[in-house]
Amino acid sequence: MAAQTPHDSEQAALSLTLAIVASSPGPLLLLDGDLNILAVSQSFGEVFEIEVDGAVGGPLSGLGVGEWDGARLRSLLDATVSGAARIDAYELDLVRPGRPPHQLVVHAQRLVYLDLENLRILMSVTDTTACRADRKLKDDALAENLVLLAEVRHRVANSLQIIASVLLQNARKTTSEETRGHLKDAHNRVMSVAALERQLSESADEAVQLQAYFVSLCDSIAASMIADTRQISLIVTGEGGLVAPRTSVSLGLIVTELVINALKHAFTGDRPGTIVVDCQVRGPNWTLSVTDDGVGVNAQPGQLRAGLGTSIVQALAKQLEAVVVTASAHPGTRITVTHSQIALVDDAEDELSPGGQAAASV
Repeated sequence: MAAQTPHDSEQAALSLTLAIVASSPGPLLLLDGDLNILAVSQSFGEVFEIEVDGAVGGPLSGLGVGEWDGARLRSLLDATVSGAARIDAYELDLVRPGRPPHQLVVHAQRLVYLDLENLRILMSVTDTTACRADRKLKDDALAENLVLLAEVRHRVANSLQIIASVLLQNARKTTSEETRGHLKDAHNRVMSVAALERQLSESADEAVQLQAYFVSLCDSIAASMIADTRQISLIVTGEGGLVAPRTSVSLGLIVTELVINALKHAFTGDRPGTIVVDCQVRGPNWTLSVTDDGVGVNAQPGQLRAGLGTSIVQALAKQLEAVVVTASAHPGTRITVTHSQIALVDDAEDELSPGGQAAASV
């Protein structure tokens, strides 16, 4: 057997490289330093409807009817040939006359091997047209569902407001003070849910912005229950934050019950005053408080007995895994609902302080 010369070895290596490229299951091109095609995979020809045998030996710019002769692609390939760049996930729209466009992702890199005089560029192409079409269909369907959900919430909010109006009209007509009180309480509970549904319908986010929600809710409560806002004011403070819709429903109902309770018991006679709803959110942790400057809990021991409103607040807090603490506000009363999912550094320091026990939660 005759000895194999270096030239024969180079030819064998080149032949093997061409065979690998040609048999690749993915669209591949092997280019020289002048961007002429040395090899093309059969899959490339099938995907882009190119005659493989006729493409070998010709320039990349001559493929098809010139759709591969883009200035941007050529500039990137020239930079790859010089070693100044490497094409990594270059997005290309391949437009061919009379055919639908293709969305492509191109990768190209200069091959490093012993034959330094002959530059080789390996270029792979991925057709993402079908994937992007599926993604667009999913995005369009999601957007349509969000619009429908917002419309449903808007209609629910309107229906709840109608129900609340009927309850309030019946409250004004009845001669029983006890019945009137129950109807007004029911009216405000319905309005709290209506305010939430309207907030959700106007928001594209899945989470609810508590500050805006509580302002809307308290405006609604004040309009229906406070005859003279110069006598009693209801304000919302705090930085608020974003919480899940289900959490916001419970918090809204808690605020409604606590505010109603304060309006009923804190300001006897013609006593003026202020009710402050404050909410602070720190990641998964949050604290909600309703404070009044009224007569205070000590002046009305019976107020601490478990009524319907108190039972509702306790039940909702239990669902939220939160703790309810009632304390004097000097003057008035402060009721705090605290949820701590993660123990923060500041919280740990507070627990070590003399007043830390009152604000502790699980």
